[in-house]
Amino acid sequence: QVQLQESGPGLVKPSQTLSLTCTVSGGSITTYSYYWSWIRQPPGKGLEWMGAIANSGSTYYSPSLKSRTSISRDTSKNQFTLQLTSVTPEDTAAYYCARGLRLGATTRYQYDYWGQGTQVTVSS
Repeated sequence: QVQLQESGPGLVKPSQTLSLTCTVSGGSITTYSYYWSWIRQPPGKGLEWMGAIANSGSTYYSPSLKSRTSISRDTSKNQFTLQLTSVTPEDTAAYYCARGLRLGATTRYQYDYWGQGTQVTVSS
């Protein structure tokens, strides 16, 4: 069974860069046809797809976050990483990594595996 685990700081100061890592076990991030996504959920709001990295290493981003988002991977560690620059309190959210077959999905059933999520608060 595939498992995903997010890791990173729980508190980030405004204007800094948020970095989160998703460690995958039980399956390879280079497996054909899957997208490995980052999704977030601000308090009281719905899921927001941020971006993804494909099995090929190609990256895709939400247009609204593209200028601040970067996703990369380390295949030797079976990890992929999110960087979000110039954070503000509006970036406070639960951040999730997930595996799916589509880009841009914003409902849980469109992903077959999810991490448990990590809460990130942006505050000085």
